[in-house]
Amino acid sequence: MENVFYEGQIIWAQIDANRHLRHSAYADLCAQARSNMLRDMGLSLDKIAESNIGPVLFREELVYLREIHLNDLVKVTVVMTKYNTVNSRFSFRHEIYRSDGTKCAIVTVDGAWMDIGKRKLTVLPSEWQDIVEQLPKGEDYQEITS
Repeated sequence: MENVFYEGQIIWAQIDANRHLRHSAYADLCAQARSNMLRDMGLSLDKIAESNIGPVLFREELVYLREIHLNDLVKVTVVMTKYNTVNSRFSFRHEIYRSDGTKCAIVTVDGAWMDIGKRKLTVLPSEWQDIVEQLPKGEDYQEITS
């Protein structure tokens, strides 16, 4: 399995009344995987924050495929599916797998970067574009240049 950026055990706090992974825990797992991916590629959230920039999401879509239960071990993959080189907007797809290889969920997010001080959307510094180019891309990756 390629592009795994988070592996871990499902803990009690992540379980809902139906005894499976609660809906918001999927988003938490994916956010951690994205953070790990950016860090591993040289763009940690601390480095981004030093430039007074932060990520903001506009849309998050979760497709449930199979249940995940307490103590299951999971792996989360991340690939970029869309990137606009002009305004730095992005889309990522995450897939969550149980340790037996069963794909349990697909989470897609769309977002951009925000200037934390101005509270307005911004672009990434040009010197970071090389890092963005190295991020893992999905087979359906689209680069937008206008």
